[in-house]
Amino acid sequence: MTQAPTLSPSDRREPGEVFSAGFTLFADMLLVGLLTGVACLPVVTAPAAFAAASATLRRAAEDAVPVKAGTYAAQLGARLTRGSLAGGLAVPLLAVILLVDHALTRSTMPGADVVAPALVLLALGSAVVALRTTALPAPHTLSLREGLLRSVADPRGSLLLTGAVVLAALLVWSIPVLIPLLPGPLAFAATVVDMRFAGEGRAEDSPEPEAGRTRN
Repeated sequence: MTQAPTLSPSDRREPGEVFSAGFTLFADMLLVGLLTGVACLPVVTAPAAFAAASATLRRAAEDAVPVKAGTYAAQLGARLTRGSLAGGLAVPLLAVILLVDHALTRSTMPGADVVAPALVLLALGSAVVALRTTALPAPHTLSLREGLLRSVADPRGSLLLTGAVVLAALLVWSIPVLIPLLPGPLAFAATVVDMRFAGEGRAEDSPEPEAGRTRN
């Protein structure tokens, strides 16, 4: 009688877990990226899709639970509101404005050399603010004002997100087949930056021990 092989801890899977524990981080990034890419297909759902990705990754990090498609679907449904859909309309509108301005900079219009780098900075700044807005936890979920404030108050984090956006743009330009996977790393970067910023804020608000306090 043969005995069933015993799986090592790294090969075991929790109920509903898609990948084994040894590939948790890679699996979470891959699964969230694919789910977010599919959810972004209608375009206007992009803010809710990225917000759901951030909330799912945040829950996985804070509660040490695996990322599941059902969890992402629940987070997405909670964020598909009229406000998020209205904000999603700004995505194609901004893209059209940037494309029109880019076409004008390639003409012989005066000041075209100045407008071109300004458009690049505008696109990067908009992407960073948008990512920080979608990574906000409750009660600031998808608050553009709070996302802008955190972008200004945390220049180091905004610079890190700028690097992530530039890297994603280079990957889109060089390897277009990776486009469906990029939302995962971008949402992950935005979530980590926001959690770092929140952690630093709590550390600054914590009271320091009083000087000269006697020991028992």
